[in-house]
Amino acid sequence: KWKAKLCGTNYPLSIGFIVVNEFCERFSYYGMKALLTLYFIHYLHWDKNLSTAVYHAFSSLCYFTPVLGALIADSWLGKFWTITYLSILYVIGHVVKSVGAIPDVGDSTVHTVLSMLGLILIAFGTGGIKPCVAAFGGDQFEEEHTEERRKFFSIFYMSINAGSVLSTVITPILRGDVQCFGGDCYALAFGVPAALMVVADPHPKSPPEGNVMLRMFRCVGFAIGNRSKNSKHNSKREHWLDWAEEKYPKHLIQEIKMVMRVLVLYIPLPMFWALFEQQGSRWTLQATRMNMDLGGFVLKPDQMQMLNALLILVFIPIFDLGVYPLIGLCRIKLTPLRKMATGMIIAALAFGAATVVELNVIKTVVAPPLAKESLLQVVNLADRDVKVSIQGQEDIFPHPIKPYEDPPEYKKLMLKDQNQNLSVSIGSISECVETFSQQEAYSLVLYPATSHIYCILVRFINTRNEDLNITVGNVEFFVPANFGMSTGKAVERQQYTNVICRSSSEDYSIDLGLLDFGASYTVILRGVSANEQAIQVMEDVQANNINIAWQIPQYVLITAGEVMFSITGLEFSYSQAPASMKSVLQAGWLMTVAFGNVIVLIVAEGAGLQQWTEFLLFGGLLVAVCIIFSIMAYFYNYVNPDQLGKDNDDEEHKDLKKDNPEMMYMTAFEAPKPTKM
Repeated sequence: KWKAKLCGTNYPLSIGFIVVNEFCERFSYYGMKALLTLYFIHYLHWDKNLSTAVYHAFSSLCYFTPVLGALIADSWLGKFWTITYLSILYVIGHVVKSVGAIPDVGDSTVHTVLSMLGLILIAFGTGGIKPCVAAFGGDQFEEEHTEERRKFFSIFYMSINAGSVLSTVITPILRGDVQCFGGDCYALAFGVPAALMVVADPHPKSPPEGNVMLRMFRCVGFAIGNRSKNSKHNSKREHWLDWAEEKYPKHLIQEIKMVMRVLVLYIPLPMFWALFEQQGSRWTLQATRMNMDLGGFVLKPDQMQMLNALLILVFIPIFDLGVYPLIGLCRIKLTPLRKMATGMIIAALAFGAATVVELNVIKTVVAPPLAKESLLQVVNLADRDVKVSIQGQEDIFPHPIKPYEDPPEYKKLMLKDQNQNLSVSIGSISECVETFSQQEAYSLVLYPATSHIYCILVRFINTRNEDLNITVGNVEFFVPANFGMSTGKAVERQQYTNVICRSSSEDYSIDLGLLDFGASYTVILRGVSANEQAIQVMEDVQANNINIAWQIPQYVLITAGEVMFSITGLEFSYSQAPASMKSVLQAGWLMTVAFGNVIVLIVAEGAGLQQWTEFLLFGGLLVAVCIIFSIMAYFYNYVNPDQLGKDNDDEEHKDLKKDNPEMMYMTAFEAPKPTKM
């Protein structure tokens, strides 16, 4: 069958359309997904564990639905119409997700429902077309062009990551730098990927290939039932699937045997994806607690995922043109399964690096209070040293607190209930009762009034006798007079050397210096004279001093592991599948990603481990699974891809099969001599 070629190559012209369309679709998917974890935490106000669990539940659904896509394409609509209809569903999901991010649309329940509905539609859209696209691309090559087909999967993978690079740069900028509805513009950031998905044109038409997956399930079910029914008899067969010969043709049974051999090999693979998929959840959350300043260029936490896709574009040619040929010169047989096992080990090392980073990060951040705990610090604005004690909390503040002293780190209060009233004694002068709620942080501010010292739980402080309006960047603060307190607000990280303060009598500017990542500040405004203003900046929570550059090694390692594991596995899945079952095996490959996300979901919700311990656990589990996979791979016999391209649907051949099925399939499906791993 003649196919138009890309100029001067053996690549069919349709490959160009497939690669471009895949770029647009992946831009749409990864652009939306990059924002999800922060959207759950900052917009829907979920906690980190719930956000991680829902993120991976969504990712898992995206990789379960390829089975449905393969069924629809093979038995009903064909790849073209499957991609077309599910792409429409995909766009609708993006639109619903974007509408759910508009604050004026209903209450928090409506936002949650729309967000979840949008994610479900996106999962069915993107997941449904996944097995069709990769398999259809491989179908464009003639049997003799196996090397071109192998390189196609690298090009195909590069288009995926080119879309990912641009989307993970652009969509966080749309989220954070474009302000709408009084805050981060999630609605716009989710809407742009929807527009890109509209641009992605359908692929060339292909007819349905028949109920391949359904026939496979029915054949397997019949074989199991027939074997069970005849278990009391002494008759034996070479393979348990041979029990289906009474009803199904031998060629179908032989094809299912091939697919089953590969599917069994897939069983350990979800553990790799359990690690890989955490770039968008746990690793992004780790980035939020780090200093995002890269030599003057300030990143956003959800932009760091860009590094994986960017490195993929660099590593694919390096591995194809440099690493693999060099290994070949050393006379080392680097088979696909050996590449995949090596990729697993490298991914485990990435989580070892992530563990080291996490151990250093937790030294620099205030651990959030747990259930029946709250955090407390004391700011002393009185004109004397003050000894503070809390009812039932021995030695929380063992030493007197000096006036205007930068407060020590937050101290942990233990509560008997979710909310508890505690008596706060301030030396022998005064005592007050304050309500503390679990999992909250408080500043106890002491200031003089007549002959007593009072305490209140607040933030920004104005000791002057005039109300002040303060503008920090584009954020407005109102601070009442006479030890009035403003509410705490978030501002952008930068140097604030000219902060405008307005009172009823005058306007003046103050210098706050650098307000850094992750820090919390209390600014005390003290009027020394009419023409002289004094301020004191107290750092309640220290800034993040572990730079985001320390995440680079773990991204380099996880990307190198991905190149060896994922690209190889994608091509291996195609090459080892019979012509009629390539979508089935592609769906099986994608299912390993789904189960990997399920593993993370279970651990995130059920284990309750510290983050560094969780990273270490995942790395150790992957090493153990890699050993099991290596043993299984040692006994796997490769099928020659050239033998899998035979056309068995020819009517003349069908007649020959009926007459002499043994003769027809010894050549087409007999496995070659064993090639270990």
